[in-house]
Amino acid sequence: MRFIRFALLFLLLAPGSALAAETTMVSRDLPRAVNKAPARFDLVGLHWKGSGSVSFRTRSLSGRWSPWRAAAPEDDGPDKGNHELRARGWRLGSPYWTGPSNRIEVRTFGRVTRVRAHYVRSPVKPRPARALSIAGSPLILSRASWGANERIRRGRPTYADSLRFALVHHTVGSNSYTRAQSASIVRGIQRYHVLANGWDDIGYNFLVDKYGQVFEGRYGGVERNVVGAHAQGFNTGSTGVALIGTYEGNAPSPAARTALTRLLAWRLDVAHADPLSTFGWRSSGNPRFPAGRNITLRTISGHRDTGYTACPGSRLYGELPALTRSVAQTGLPKIYFPVVTGAPGQFVHFTATLTDPIPWSVIVSEPDGNVVATGQGFGPDVDWTWDARTVPDGRYLYAIDAGPTARPATGVVAGTSTQASVTALARPALISPNGDRRGDSTVIRYRLREASLVTASVVDSAGTPVTTLFVEQKGVGSHEFPWDAFGLADGRYGIVLTARNALGIEATATVAVVVDRTLVGVRVVPQVFSPNGDGRLDTTRFNFQLNGPARVSLVIRQGKKTLGQVFTGQLEAGQQSIEWNGRFRRVVGEREYRADLHAASPVATTRQTVMFGVDRTGPRLRLVSSSTLTFSVNEPADVTVVFDGSRTVTRRRLTPGRIRISSGGAFSTFRAVARDFAGNDGRAITYP
Repeated sequence: MRFIRFALLFLLLAPGSALAAETTMVSRDLPRAVNKAPARFDLVGLHWKGSGSVSFRTRSLSGRWSPWRAAAPEDDGPDKGNHELRARGWRLGSPYWTGPSNRIEVRTFGRVTRVRAHYVRSPVKPRPARALSIAGSPLILSRASWGANERIRRGRPTYADSLRFALVHHTVGSNSYTRAQSASIVRGIQRYHVLANGWDDIGYNFLVDKYGQVFEGRYGGVERNVVGAHAQGFNTGSTGVALIGTYEGNAPSPAARTALTRLLAWRLDVAHADPLSTFGWRSSGNPRFPAGRNITLRTISGHRDTGYTACPGSRLYGELPALTRSVAQTGLPKIYFPVVTGAPGQFVHFTATLTDPIPWSVIVSEPDGNVVATGQGFGPDVDWTWDARTVPDGRYLYAIDAGPTARPATGVVAGTSTQASVTALARPALISPNGDRRGDSTVIRYRLREASLVTASVVDSAGTPVTTLFVEQKGVGSHEFPWDAFGLADGRYGIVLTARNALGIEATATVAVVVDRTLVGVRVVPQVFSPNGDGRLDTTRFNFQLNGPARVSLVIRQGKKTLGQVFTGQLEAGQQSIEWNGRFRRVVGEREYRADLHAASPVATTRQTVMFGVDRTGPRLRLVSSSTLTFSVNEPADVTVVFDGSRTVTRRRLTPGRIRISSGGAFSTFRAVARDFAGNDGRAITYP
């Protein structure tokens, strides 16, 4: 017990201890004009009661007083009626980064009955920078990286159905902070927002410092529509991005401006929102805009556009038009405003706007990935209708795609139940009968509500009959048959199923099937390679054949993440090969990856996928017995032993385990090394 007490005392008193480095907050009422803080602080926020206002200044540890500042209620905060509104009856000032300070002086104007200071100590913590890895995003420092306190966070995040706009803020406070202090400021703001204001978490969705560092804000996922507490009345449907510092007279640094541009370009692209657009939005209620008031906003607006506040400062606010133009030009092409109307059992209409006149496609699939319908076109507008009147009941996924460099718009199509007498689907709806055993045929599955004489026929894209497949009597229930488009040219076809019941009443279902033989036999050689610069298997090749000219793109993925694009361009018919050195912005790690090769022909865009691996680590070879020359190796490898510097013996082990080498005679010395199938050498073993 004595040891435990001593250890606790050491933790409390030892300089640089874990507890000393924690962000802490102390709250005190301010009975006098000048007040000594109960402890050193780095950030302070004031709460007060009454209709008046409060200003303050702080004294640094060296004895210098800061200029007077308004406590400045910035209208940050949860929406009215939200459970996060816990500090009722108080006016909430913004958290102000002061740097190391120990005293505060306040002045009140008008009716102020009570003032309370919340002193936050937020020392610098040396932490490894852990960034979130998200395709297309700028480097975002995770909550773990900046030291978010997940113990004080309350409740689960709330999500909006969609994200329509971004609101730019500044945090106020000193602009004189170091790069290392930025995380301290973010930690201090979180503690103030949660423990002083009573909010569930930090109010902003993102924060950006003057060095260009981007911090993940409120918990819940940077790609998800997390409802923040940064603009009362306008939190739902927006993302709040705050520049750390005061930008009333100060211009953002070039690094901050660049980071803010990249962040907004990426986040609005995730939402498929056009940064140059304006729109009407209904307030949920704040002092300036009562609940229900409809106002016009820009997709990138300043906080002052939504409330009585000077935020984000006049200088930064004046730069928003130029910033918006830069955002609009970053990361093109993009898909804006995807809209889907209709449901299974009806016509389903897909529309969207593109930033460039480029080829586009719409793919509808079942949850297991089976494609059930495709449409495509060219131009600045997506406009395609899926005839889903006779598809089976269910939930379908869609993707509006405009090539590998544009973020696809995805969603769900579901709804009303169909009462059609015959329903049908093709699995898959796009086939490539070119003999490479990849999607060479499809299976037409259909369901009858009553016994019928079924006629199956093929029509071309103009509706002209091509051939009859069969005429057969079928009973109630599910049926299927294969189709391989034998003897038909590439193109778009319809499989028409006509069901005539005993009364002679006919019902029809048409299934669209696309036939495209352009892309043949994608292979990756070698399937495992080692991009480490040693001259052995440093690159891999993706080999394939084109039966006609096509625009080809090769994209590397890991799971659901897109890591980058290796190639895009127009290629002619014939054998093709694309070489890759394993690099994008940096070398990819050692694991398994997926390569998606798309070929866009005049008929359709087809895709083939191959798996491959990256391996830069040599095998571990261990000598089990020198007398019997038995070794063990931890992965498949070739084991080579050189006896007396001249006689070489190599044996291959296809699985991890032991391997015995025959010396072929007497020897005095040997050197053994294992080389894996990616060309990596392990550490050599020498004897004696």
